[in-house]
Amino acid sequence: MTQELHSLRRNNQQGFSLMEAMIAVLVLSFGILSLAAVFAQGLLFSQASQFDYIAQKKSEEAVESIFNARNTQATSWTQIQNVSAGGIFLDAAQPLLAPGVTNGLVGTANDDAAHPDSVIVGPGPDGILGTADDVLIPLSNMQRTIVIAPVFDAAGNIEPNVRTITVTMTYKVGRLNRTYTLVSYISAFS
Repeated sequence: MTQELHSLRRNNQQGFSLMEAMIAVLVLSFGILSLAAVFAQGLLFSQASQFDYIAQKKSEEAVESIFNARNTQATSWTQIQNVSAGGIFLDAAQPLLAPGVTNGLVGTANDDAAHPDSVIVGPGPDGILGTADDVLIPLSNMQRTIVIAPVFDAAGNIEPNVRTITVTMTYKVGRLNRTYTLVSYISAFS
């Protein structure tokens, strides 16, 4: 009877073997590491969305400044072209700089290289927006290309009073290379 009781106790004692415990720890570790990777990826895309928004606004700013120059007649219609076509807008990708003092346009030879563009995201330690200690995001990782091209009619002739403005922003966020393109049309008439 004692041997039978001893045998019964041994069969009732169930638990995990060392191998089962190690496999469980491995599976849990894999799951936790996967969640950490997803979290890191989410942070990267969150930061990218901030720069996507900035790229969109900087593209709009360039187009609006061209329309404003046309509307105020600060720039003639013949000047609203790329340098290669006899205009004032530089052909290649340019860093984001403050607009030139003489024409107020970005993407021209008059851009102020002494003042790279940045975005103010909030007041600094003094709590006052617009002071020297404001928190800035430098835009040194962004470049803007402005292409102003003629528009062709159905017969293949150039429309003399209409052009396309294509602003392409290229930038890098972490290991992601991003591009934003804005296309607009402008006419010679305001």
